[in-house]
Amino acid sequence: MHTNVKNSLISLAVVPASLAAIAGFSLFFKTDNVVAATDVKVGAPAPAFTVTDSNGKKHSLSDFKGKTVVLEWTNHECPFVKKHYETDNMQKLQRAATAQGVVWLSVISSAPGQQGFVDAAKANELTKSRNASPTAVILDPDGTFGRLYGARTTPHMFIIAPDGKLAYMGAIDDKPSANKNDVAGARNYISEALEAIKAGRPVAVATTQPYGCSVKYGK
Repeated sequence: MHTNVKNSLISLAVVPASLAAIAGFSLFFKTDNVVAATDVKVGAPAPAFTVTDSNGKKHSLSDFKGKTVVLEWTNHECPFVKKHYETDNMQKLQRAATAQGVVWLSVISSAPGQQGFVDAAKANELTKSRNASPTAVILDPDGTFGRLYGARTTPHMFIIAPDGKLAYMGAIDDKPSANKNDVAGARNYISEALEAIKAGRPVAVATTQPYGCSVKYGK
């Protein structure tokens, strides 16, 4: 890849430096993540996957043909994730979406020994204790699923439309902070996109800059 093009892709992927500095989190950006991200585009067919959830059940994208699918990368120790769970914001989104037949997969790509890594029992305990309502929690300790989609932050959100094409990728909302007070009044890109897809309208804002902690991939 030409050096200038590669540098531009890395720049597009970067969470604002001021945000990372304030929050005290490292920026990440492995080259393979950036390359994967360029292969995942809104309007293009979503990459096929077969993954395993916290109850040992396998899920393939082909299982959800004709349904809307939300992918939520998460790390329960990340302050940006805590912001959305401790205010019940994420759970409300999950409940509203799944009540309408949307498939919601929460994905944990933290590697063993890294922040946010959990085993199946802990994942199920977190779902129960936080009153979360995803369709399933996907365990991705080797990062294969995360890298396939170019997931960079927690949270990082993707929405796959019933036609199998990616309809949205990016942030959960327009308030890139870990401040719980910012949930109220934020423009929620996920609920907007889901409403548009349900109504058969184009998603007005289909790509945004994700924000949060870096996904804690292994080596």
